[in-house]
Amino acid sequence: MSAPVLLMLAAFSGLVSVVMGAFAAHGLRGKLTASALSAFETGVQYQMYHALALLGVLALMRSLGTGVLLQGVAWAFVLGTVLFSGSLYALALGGPRWLGPVTPLGGLCFIVGWGLLMAVGWRTLRG
Repeated sequence: MSAPVLLMLAAFSGLVSVVMGAFAAHGLRGKLTASALSAFETGVQYQMYHALALLGVLALMRSLGTGVLLQGVAWAFVLGTVLFSGSLYALALGGPRWLGPVTPLGGLCFIVGWGLLMAVGWRTLRG
């Protein structure tokens, strides 16, 4: 993934996170159960965390190069956001129940991404 594409994905993800957060605060409060609203808000939080993390990955790519591990981190965070946050948004808004098992797959992508980032640190430390 090129640096400009990664920057655009990070910015788009941050933008969507803010829009979805505002939608939850102003459009969904009182319309969803407390549990559904909480799930939606969790999706917003994790999307923003990983939008910011993508900016960190971009900075690392600029200083360390765009190696396969950092590429993996970026893809894992993007896929994790789509699967985790996207499924939580859909489920909270009444989407099909088969989306339920998709959420942990997104969480697994986040875990893989953070594990790959640890590997980048280890590889950098070892020279």
